[in-house]
Amino acid sequence: MSHILVVEDETIIRQAVRRLLQRHDYEVTDVDSLDAAREQDFSQFDLIISDLRLPGGNGTELIELAGKTPVLIMTSYASLRSAVDAMKMGAVDYIAKPFDHDEMLRSVKHILSESKLSQPEQGSAKGTTASSGETPASGIIGSCEPMLLLFKKISKVAPTDATVLIQGESGTGKELVAKALHMQSRRVNAPMISVNCAAIPETLIESELFGHEKGAFTGATALRQGLVEAADGGTLFLDEIGELPLEAQARLLRVLQEGEIRRVGSVQSRKVDVRLIAATHRNLKELASVGEFREDLYYRLNVVELHLPPLRNRGDDVLELAEALLVRCYERMNHAPMHFTDEALMAIAEYNWPGNVRELENAVERAVILADDEAIGPEQLGIELSSSPDRYLSESMRQGLLENVQYSEPNDAQSAQGDLSLDDYFMHFVLENEATMTETELARKLGISRKSLWERRQRLGIPRKKSNK
Repeated sequence: MSHILVVEDETIIRQAVRRLLQRHDYEVTDVDSLDAAREQDFSQFDLIISDLRLPGGNGTELIELAGKTPVLIMTSYASLRSAVDAMKMGAVDYIAKPFDHDEMLRSVKHILSESKLSQPEQGSAKGTTASSGETPASGIIGSCEPMLLLFKKISKVAPTDATVLIQGESGTGKELVAKALHMQSRRVNAPMISVNCAAIPETLIESELFGHEKGAFTGATALRQGLVEAADGGTLFLDEIGELPLEAQARLLRVLQEGEIRRVGSVQSRKVDVRLIAATHRNLKELASVGEFREDLYYRLNVVELHLPPLRNRGDDVLELAEALLVRCYERMNHAPMHFTDEALMAIAEYNWPGNVRELENAVERAVILADDEAIGPEQLGIELSSSPDRYLSESMRQGLLENVQYSEPNDAQSAQGDLSLDDYFMHFVLENEATMTETELARKLGISRKSLWERRQRLGIPRKKSNK
């Protein structure tokens, strides 16, 4: 059990952080001042979480005193300058208040993991699997909880030869997951053959996958090796496998069961050593129940099932992805560096992205082409925010929050603050004051940037209330 020291002078915040960490099996010691922190034996802690502004000085003073113990700085005075200063002084990370629970837990988990891996006696025990557990190859970007869980599963299943079924909506990046599995497998130096089953005509699918002998059918003027055979020793990725005809499914089942193929028109079988990864946006179990997909093949494919979440369920990942795609796009086009305006970032965060990452990538590329200068605004992205109203709080839900959330000022340390979470405080404050305050005023009162305010609105499902003027 990791032992964490929390240094925070605001009682409500300190208690909330302590309860949050204890609920997730961390041992916590909390103090309310810099002097009280100095009295602690820092070698007994695995992590120190400290407010930047404390009675008697700054939390950054603990960085030097802590020695090898990592320090996470949190503050209401969120600005790029204070973040950079804290990091320059040796802080391992920086988090702005008010923060949500998932954000805090992700930071703590990441810091503790990195700290343990940096110690030779612990880091060498599990080799490369431990260090790559949450950072798969092939350019996958994401830090939300579903993606971290996916990364962990990839690191576990990749070194095996288990058949994998990847499920997710179109455009979520299923092929990237397949590449990550291949790159982390023992077959990395062998070929990975990718096949889109929906793109091959039904009359040619068996010949394409399994090959054919000369003269096997009209037009077969020469012997042809199939894609399954071409992947021998490596990985075969079958995208949209739900579109595979039943006849081809029977042949594929033989590959999985016997490890052999038979070319169209041949009477001899050939052994192949292929690791199969399949992907689909359809429900194969339902297709099997109505006879549109072989049930025995479904169970052969579904040894390990990986779910890729849609972009609308990935929180702040959409902003991280947009920034990465922007850099990749303007570099590919030999364009000068570009950036999103605050309004564009807000539009990206609020849009529902029904086409997932593929739609985001297309929107960014279009914006780079259409932008007149280095600043990209929402008009260049070409997205309609009206297409995603169901993502946010309804008016009745807003009113329910205002009526039911028990609110107390953050400096009211003695009242019934024990049940008030940071998210509750943020949601109540925004809903109560957004009609009379501008976004800039709300952000200033909360001690965060406007961008952080927009990001938290999106994460908690609280869009900006439209003006009636």
